[in-house]
Amino acid sequence: MSKVDDTQAVRALAATDPEFLDAHLAQLDPVPLLLVYTHLSGDESLLEAFQPHIKGAWSFEVDVPDALFAELRARTIAVFKDYARDERPLPPAPDMDRLQRMCDVAVGQNVPSEYLPMVLEELNFDQTDAKSVRWRKPVPAERLAQFHVLVVGLGYSGLAMAIKLKEAGIPFTVIEKNDDVGGTWYENTYPGVAVDTPNHFYSYSFRASSEWDHYFALGPEVINYIRTVYAESGIAEHVRFEQEVTRATWNESEAKWEVSIRRADGSEYSLSANAFVSGTGLLNRPSIPAIAGLDTFEGPKFHSAQWDHDVDLTAKNVVQIGTGASGMQIAPQIAPKVGHLTIFQRSPHWARKNPLLFAQVSDGVKWGLEHVPFYTKWWRFQLLYATSDGMLPTLRKDPDWPEPETSLNAANKLIREQLIEHMRSELKGDEALLAKVTPAFPPYGKRMLRDGNWFQTLTRDNVELVTSGIDRVTPSGVIDRDGVEHPADVIILATGFKAQAPLYPMEIIGRAGSIRDHWGDDNPRAHLGITVPDFPNLFILYGPGTNGGHGGSAVFNSECQVRYTMMALRELIERDAASLDVRRAPFDDYQQVFDAEHAQLVWTHPGVNNWYRNKDGRVVTNSPWRLSHYRNLTADFKAEDYDIKAAKVSA
Repeated sequence: MSKVDDTQAVRALAATDPEFLDAHLAQLDPVPLLLVYTHLSGDESLLEAFQPHIKGAWSFEVDVPDALFAELRARTIAVFKDYARDERPLPPAPDMDRLQRMCDVAVGQNVPSEYLPMVLEELNFDQTDAKSVRWRKPVPAERLAQFHVLVVGLGYSGLAMAIKLKEAGIPFTVIEKNDDVGGTWYENTYPGVAVDTPNHFYSYSFRASSEWDHYFALGPEVINYIRTVYAESGIAEHVRFEQEVTRATWNESEAKWEVSIRRADGSEYSLSANAFVSGTGLLNRPSIPAIAGLDTFEGPKFHSAQWDHDVDLTAKNVVQIGTGASGMQIAPQIAPKVGHLTIFQRSPHWARKNPLLFAQVSDGVKWGLEHVPFYTKWWRFQLLYATSDGMLPTLRKDPDWPEPETSLNAANKLIREQLIEHMRSELKGDEALLAKVTPAFPPYGKRMLRDGNWFQTLTRDNVELVTSGIDRVTPSGVIDRDGVEHPADVIILATGFKAQAPLYPMEIIGRAGSIRDHWGDDNPRAHLGITVPDFPNLFILYGPGTNGGHGGSAVFNSECQVRYTMMALRELIERDAASLDVRRAPFDDYQQVFDAEHAQLVWTHPGVNNWYRNKDGRVVTNSPWRLSHYRNLTADFKAEDYDIKAAKVSA
């Protein structure tokens, strides 16, 4: 996963045989290469030439004539030679005006200027990691040594937090319930598990990799990436595997969290910490539905996040309950081997096809990511923009729209029509089946899924989709609400997670009772999704209202939250303060604008029943914000939003 130094890379490329170099550049996506050339040369003339041929940010939305691409390659090779001959250092990031022009051409539309600071931060041209939090003044070593942070969980969020704590020299301990890193990516090993965000963006901005085998990585690839970053980070001495936090109580007199931890053998011990950071996220604990008779089933049954690989599904009658993200990935993988697959659908989902979903990253592209200066960075920009906020305007309700039951506005209706036509094609014109799988609600009302041959799977002779619901489970099958019993040798629960109950099952006791007293069973609220009044020095990563329902990357949001948390810790340590507690007024103000924004978006549509909303209809998991807006909200720590108490002075 090493990346060649960019200056050395230019010299190496300049010394390469021109025919060999041109042949390799020809295997790259032309738009990121165009941005590399423009960046290195300062010559914007090719931007105008390429502009008519770029219709969007995805590579399949680009159709560049061969002659124009050849000219780009020739100019790029010449620029490499110029840099090597003159021994010039590579240029800094483009200025804002040039960056605006480059970004606009690269994605085939105007990029809001609000995005540009975020783009520069994500691409990190000066290699300083702009998201790292640095000390503003010297901190006595003894003060730093006495401050201790407890991090719970070692998935993407917890690992990023640990890495930043180590960089800052802040003492910390990580508690991880599993025996390895990875969090939900370690636990979910079901057939077909994969990301639905391009992995070159679904990865740390401070740790790019050129070794991804797919554009949308399979689970084992993701775990390999996380394990590699973990191994490189040097934090192993801070990690305690196979241990689980059961309770954390705020000790006001000591200004510390007193934490109870259970080992794998059942024994318990306590640990105190100045700050408590949860990296357990929203997709941490499986949700097991309350289905009558489920416990009476005599065959194997398991949740998708707890896949039993000892169970052979070959020629078996399998019942799959659930058609969400995991269900859509599982069914196409197991259908060819099972005897019969019965799928129970509570409600249908929209799913889009992406030509890159199963595509492998070619050796040529891997070569470019590894060797061409800035190519990885501009590649990341393309994927960032392709998967982030382009859909968000189409998810806003038009109060004058005449078809509010099925769509929100003209663009949303067009998306709906395109999705239906895709489904009709995949279902081979089976209108009865199309009616079963077509949602009544507008697109994106639930999570927009990727069609990994899901609809084609439903047309198989050995697959049955049941939409009447489940009445009960028997020892040998499942009876639907029409009274039909479906024989089952194995039951798979693809029923999601307890996303509306972050921090579960930990018992977190603050100044005024348990976090459950504040949140109830399903109404979690946090300032910026991170801090909660009356829970001093508690920080939540991938917390309430931070899931990207319209796109983006959970890793991006997590990095924003890690930076904010690090700024809060810096405030505590530099001030030699005891505690930091978000004030009620800014907390309430944020909840108000958060709810008001959601009221205008698809997830509060009356025809939608999704895991984003609680029983009262409030959206509690999703972020309503553009990525750039959430970045801006979390890029600065406003100390005035917090009550910061000084440490007690010893007599």
